[in-house]
Amino acid sequence: MTTVIEDFPDEPAVSPAATREAKDRRRAFLLLTPGVLWMVLFMLMPLVMVIYVSFWTQSTFAVEPTLTTASWERFLSSPTYLTAIGTTLKTWIIVLLATIVVGYPVALFIGLFVKNRTLQTALLVACVIPFWTSFLIRVIAWRPMLGTEGAINIILLKLGIVSEPLSFLLFSEFSVYVGMTQIYCVFMVGPITFMIARIDDSIIEAARDLGASFGTIFRRIVLPLSLPGVIVGTIFVSVMVLGEFATAASLSGRKVNLLGNIIVSQVGSLKWAFAAVAGVVLTVIITAVITLALRVVDIRKEM
Repeated sequence: MTTVIEDFPDEPAVSPAATREAKDRRRAFLLLTPGVLWMVLFMLMPLVMVIYVSFWTQSTFAVEPTLTTASWERFLSSPTYLTAIGTTLKTWIIVLLATIVVGYPVALFIGLFVKNRTLQTALLVACVIPFWTSFLIRVIAWRPMLGTEGAINIILLKLGIVSEPLSFLLFSEFSVYVGMTQIYCVFMVGPITFMIARIDDSIIEAARDLGASFGTIFRRIVLPLSLPGVIVGTIFVSVMVLGEFATAASLSGRKVNLLGNIIVSQVGSLKWAFAAVAGVVLTVIITAVITLALRVVDIRKEM
């Protein structure tokens, strides 16, 4: 009797490169797990809960988990809430443009004309010094500056520029714009300075050797290369300005009503469904703004 022994092919050996790749994937998964859990627990789940609560039934001083669109219908049909959306968008646009107009020249000076790295760092730290104090203190500090008997009016009267104090400086939309611009301008200066400081000096020197003026250098070299910093600063400023409520409440005398103020007032009145609707609308606006900004420049490619 003949015994037939079949030769089974050996299993292909796993290459060291594949083993390393598998280990890298596991390591990457372990590193991402805490961040993913954090985002799911403290961003995604609360956002889903806010959307869910926005459809609850809201009574005068209570809310019931019975789904309805009444809160949405009331919000979208109310002139007060629609006006708050318009005011929020207008404030965002004005403050964003103001931070760019004020912050870009500062960033251009620090990043392009200051060559000493230590001095650059010192100037950036000087921009951050106001953040060493409380946010509320920085907001309230504008009152003695902008009031009818404040420092600015006193200086203007002493110089003879005006004959009577300017009343529009405080408790107006103007005061809100000034306060927000001062508070959030540093978030525009930082990213732009970082991008300008990365520009190779040899590129600018070559442009000068070819006879390019400063205006041409700025328009053809500096501005395009610094645009990612402008977009990053725009995202920072937009997120904070769109969600603002404290500056408007303190400097406008309750005359400027933003979506953030709507949310605070609704929560204070125990109207959770209305507050949730305003929160969802604000989140949609912020998401749209960030998406639009990211479409202007591919930050991942430029950075």
